[in-house]
Formats: sequence, C-alpha cells, structure tokens
Amino acid sequence: MRPILLMGHARPLTQVKYNLDGDLLMTVAKDKVVNLWYAHNGERIGTYDGHEGSVWSIDCNKTSTLIVTGSADNTARLWHAETGRMLHTWELPTAVKRVEFSHDDRYILMVTEERMGHKCGIYVFAIDIGAAEQSNEPVVVLRSTTAKFTAAAWGYLDKYIVASHENGALSLYDWEKNEVLRHSADAHEGLITDLQMWKDGSYFITSSRDKTARLFETTTLNPIKMYKADTNINTAALTPTQDMVILGGGQDSSEVTTTSSHQGKFESRFYHKVFEDEVGRVKGHFGPINTIAVAPDGKSFASGGEDGYVRVHHFDPDYFTFKYDY
Repeated sequence: MRPILLMGHARPLTQVKYNLDGDLLMTVAKDKVVNLWYAHNGERIGTYDGHEGSVWSIDCNKTSTLIVTGSADNTARLWHAETGRMLHTWELPTAVKRVEFSHDDRYILMVTEERMGHKCGIYVFAIDIGAAEQSNEPVVVLRSTTAKFTAAAWGYLDKYIVASHENGALSLYDWEKNEVLRHSADAHEGLITDLQMWKDGSYFITSSRDKTARLFETTTLNPIKMYKADTNINTAALTPTQDMVILGGGQDSSEVTTTSSHQGKFESRFYHKVFEDEVGRVKGHFGPINTIAVAPDGKSFASGGEDGYVRVHHFDPDYFTFKYDY
C-alpha cells in the first residue's frame, strides 16, 4: 500500500475531508492555506485564498458546489468550489473550530472557541444556494452547559446536533428548540479531540486524550464499543465497507523533537469495529497524526499530520478480502 504524499502545507494539518463522491480531497492546516486535490492521484486542483489565520475545519456540500471553512481569524467563509470565488464571510466572536453542512445542505453548523470573555457556542446558519447574499443572523446559537465545545456533528435527518466537550462529556441537542436532550458527563476521561458521524447518523465515533476511541449511539449517547491505545488519540474514522475503525495520534507535538517516529507511535491504527482488537498499523508520518478521513467508497484513506504532510493510501486488494479470525 504505497502512499501518495501531498505537500501543500508548511504547517501542521488540522483537517482532511473527502467530498461525497470521493473524487476530491480537501485539506486545511495552521498556515492559512486551503487546498483542493484529486483524490485518485494527488494532483492539486487549486487553493482558496482569503483567511488571515490558521484554518481549523472544512466541509463540502453534497453536490460539491460549495465549500465552507472555519478559521482562527474569527471567520467562516463560503466558497464556490469550482472557481475558488469567496461567496460570503461570517464574522464570529472567536475562532471557528469546526464547520459542517447539514445532510440536506440547508444549514451549516459552526463551533466557536471560548476566549477573551466570549462563551463558546454552536452557531447554525441557513444557506440559500440561489440567493446572492447569505444571512449573517444565526438561526440558533447553542450554548454549553458544561465545559467548552471541541467538535460537533449533525445527527440523522438533521434532527439533532451532537457536541463533544473539553472535559470528556457529550451533549445531544434538539437544535430547533435550543434544548439539551441528553448529556453524558463521563463519555471520556479526557478532552475529546475528534467526533465523526456514521453516514446515516445513527452512531458516531469519538477520540480522546484518554488514549481511547469510542462508538456511541446518537439518540441515547449510550457507549457501544471502546478501542484502547497506548498513546493520545487525536482522530478516529469509520470505514464504510470493512468493519474497521482507523485511529491516529501519537506523542504530544511538544515532545516530538526528542522522539523517533517509531517511539512516538505516529502510525494509523486499524481496529476491528465489532471485536475492538487492533489488526494492523500503517507507518509514515514523522509526527502525531491530527486528522484522518476515509473515502466514501472505502477504497482509500487520507491522514494529515503535525509534520505538514498529507498521506493518501489506496488499499491493496487483500484488505477487501481480509476476514477477522475469531
């Protein structure tokens, strides 16, 4: 499984994401650069220029016509995917840590930081594809009843928003009524670093500094599975074809200069989704892995690291014939 190495960033990656068709890969990092690539060969299509700070998050609508980005410059921006033209800028009180289109592409959620007297929040904005201007007034702003938000995602049919917190808690919101339906205070023992929803929104996976990744059912927030590692886990992704989850992490970036890539545990780790056992690792990065995304067809995955590289791996045929021996 030879990787394609994408060298489009000078600073650590913050998020990699595929579009729904899986033919495009979007990458953002702490260097203000927003890149768009062909997923099959790693050719760079272009960049989206305009942010003045680290770009934390990116997402694409289902038809791959619009892209939204969230940045440390306290803005979220809407782009025309094909031309790179900036269509709208939302000014937020603090940095935007996560953005995501709803399943019907009518709304975008934006998770903001808690900083300088401003409380963190999840802002939901309506998107009108046919309009010349988008609204700057949020439909709703969800506030945390516990520690600050770290990530959020839409539940199935866009009925709910699931949010993760700095203290390891999870919250389920009925966003239209602006109320908390469920709260799990002890979902993790440490800061939740990533949250990725399964394609139908019925369950999701989280990763945490407590060295675990866990599966949760969306409507109840009940834990389903737990995957244990021996290092911090920064990101976790579900594979759509095989029963696998992929975890990425490694030793803290502040300590990386004293560590070899082997001791730092900078591999992508594969676990069986049902039996929770580790079944393989993929090496390559020279620093912690910050973000992992799996292609919608399940034939490849991309990882972005603290080393500034994106590695795209296309699975070998024996991956698809692999049978777990239990």
